[in-house]
Amino acid sequence: MSSSRRSFGRAGEALRAWRTRQWCVAGVGALATAVVVGAPTDVVPNPLFGRSVPVQWWNYPALALTSVLAGIVLSTYVRRPDAPPAARPSGPESRLGAVGGVLSFFAVGCPVCNKLVLLLLGSSGALSYWAPVQPLLALVSVALLGEAALRRLSTQAECPVTVSA
Repeated sequence: MSSSRRSFGRAGEALRAWRTRQWCVAGVGALATAVVVGAPTDVVPNPLFGRSVPVQWWNYPALALTSVLAGIVLSTYVRRPDAPPAARPSGPESRLGAVGGVLSFFAVGCPVCNKLVLLLLGSSGALSYWAPVQPLLALVSVALLGEAALRRLSTQAECPVTVSA
C-alpha cells in the first residue's frame, strides 16, 4: 500500500472519529473563511465592497473549496476532551494552510482592485498578466490547503506517543 493511500485512509479514519464539536468548528470555520475571503473580493455580494472586473465562473468553486478545506484544517486544531494536552503545532502543515488561505484571497480577488498588483503592473498589466495567473493561484491554494488538511488529519489517526518523566 502506498504512503499516499495510507494517508488518505488515516485521514478518513480521523474524520469518522470526529465529534460534534469538531464538525461544528469546521462548519463555522468554513463559513468564516467564505466571508473573510469572499466579502472583500466581492465574490460574496455585499454593499461594502465592489469590483471593477466581474466575478469569473471559477471564483465560486475556488472559494467553496478554500472555505471547506480551511474549515477542516481549523477543526484539526480542536482538541478532543479526552485527549491529553498537546504541544503547540508548528509543523509545515500549519504554514501550508496559512499560505493556501492567503493565496486564495489573491486568486479570487479583482485583478485591478489589488493595490499591490496595480502598483507593480498597472491596470493593463493587471488584466493582461495577473488575471490569467489567478486560476493557477486558486489551484495552488486549494492544493496547499488540501495537503495541510491531509497531513493534519492523517496524524490525528495515529496513536499518540506519551512522554514519561
